[in-house]
Amino acid sequence: MDLMLAIGGFFINPVLYIALLAAVLLGYYRVKKERRIFRIRIVYGLTEFKRLLKDGWLYAVIFSVLFAGIGLVVPLDWLIALAIVSILLMATSFYQAGSFVYLATAAVALSWLFQANSWTLNFGLFTFEGIAFDYQWLIPVALITGALVFAEGKMIDKAAAEAASPRLHKSGRGLKAAAYVSKRLWLLPILLVVPGTVIDTYAPYWPQLPIGETSFSFILFPFVFGFFGRSQRTLPVYLYPLVGKAVSTLGISIVVIGLVALLWQPLAVVALVVGVIGRIAISIHFVLRERGGNFAVTPQSQGVMIVDVLPGSPADKMGLLRGEVIRKVNGIAIANESELYEAIQVNAAHCRLEVLDHNLEVRLRQHVIFRHDHHRLGLLVVN
Repeated sequence: MDLMLAIGGFFINPVLYIALLAAVLLGYYRVKKERRIFRIRIVYGLTEFKRLLKDGWLYAVIFSVLFAGIGLVVPLDWLIALAIVSILLMATSFYQAGSFVYLATAAVALSWLFQANSWTLNFGLFTFEGIAFDYQWLIPVALITGALVFAEGKMIDKAAAEAASPRLHKSGRGLKAAAYVSKRLWLLPILLVVPGTVIDTYAPYWPQLPIGETSFSFILFPFVFGFFGRSQRTLPVYLYPLVGKAVSTLGISIVVIGLVALLWQPLAVVALVVGVIGRIAISIHFVLRERGGNFAVTPQSQGVMIVDVLPGSPADKMGLLRGEVIRKVNGIAIANESELYEAIQVNAAHCRLEVLDHNLEVRLRQHVIFRHDHHRLGLLVVN
């Protein structure tokens, strides 16, 4: 019964529905931008909505079992503050500040500020008053933050490159070049333990689990965090695994410091501060790295460079990738998009492409292009 009510509480949390709406809007504005630049959308508009829960469900299950099993107890006031901060993030779409370590630390600060200044925020059913600064709840918050930052890094590694949407810019030589913008939102529904005496203030009907002389309750809470990245010097497929590895390593560091805080409690604050500083340092490092140097996807003197490949298209079935260069079509050397499609018509039934891959090695690809589909190869190119 406790578990069923905890799950039911998840579906009345406004963070869930705002996250669903925010994911839909992410897809809508991405498609709108792609249609304005390329006159076609690359992946369908509900992709971000679909991946909102799909990418993180395994971590949600693991963390629910782990946090509840270990007995990491967090105050309800911190969760309320976290919900407020998460809603602000999604309302502003400022996903550069979407890392969970920023949200968790901001929620700690918000809770403390409200309590220290005797501020209140009336939500009708309950009033948010904040919570006093205490290491007893900061240590679980630090451990949970480290775990979610670790998961954040893994999801950046797995999904950020796939989500990267191309944008056209002018290179240093005044030619068209492509950069890629990746903007994602993830939601992890995680089962948490909160003090029963605290939740009783907000929801006296909520069931409690007595352990010894203390009572606890379960809450299924929607943890939300976002990501924003821009790549121009490095192809997304190579950049975001590096970003993800750095973020995951930071998450492990936060967890380690949080565990040591069990021996010396002030380290709980250090864990959060290190996490914030470390995440800012990671962002600055990769932003500066991508701003310097030449674009990875620019017009070539010999061949046509691929900006993107439409899913399910003949180009996708041939295994063509972003950043590869098509040198010849049906044995004919090409130098621009017009020559590419003219060469396809020479023998569309057995269209053969000579492609220079990311390792500068030549490989051959072949696919049937129907007579009236020679302009539907599924490629976006720069020339």
